[in-house]
Amino acid sequence: MQVKVNTDNNINGTEDFKTKARAAVENGLRRYSDRITRVEVHLSDENAERGTSAEGDKRCLLEARISGMQPIAVTENAAHVEQALNGAIDKALRTIGRTIDKARNHR
Repeated sequence: MQVKVNTDNNINGTEDFKTKARAAVENGLRRYSDRITRVEVHLSDENAERGTSAEGDKRCLLEARISGMQPIAVTENAAHVEQALNGAIDKALRTIGRTIDKARNHR
């Protein structure tokens, strides 16, 4: 499973941070790592351009590509980047599980 982490200009996306984010994604989605070919993570600060800070203004968009299926995308907003990332990983895990179960039962 290949994991790519992207941040906007308002998130401090140091290499150390990206390494930790990749590890969190790999660990969180390891159950389906044999089915997932690529994961893209996009982290952004929704209100930074306006100069304001609010609850839920950090956003994580996580897109997982599963072999033989359409990509799955989930979004999570939170007060902190780490919370948004972890929430998106949890959503992706549930969504991937449902999608694979549906495909298995549909056959």
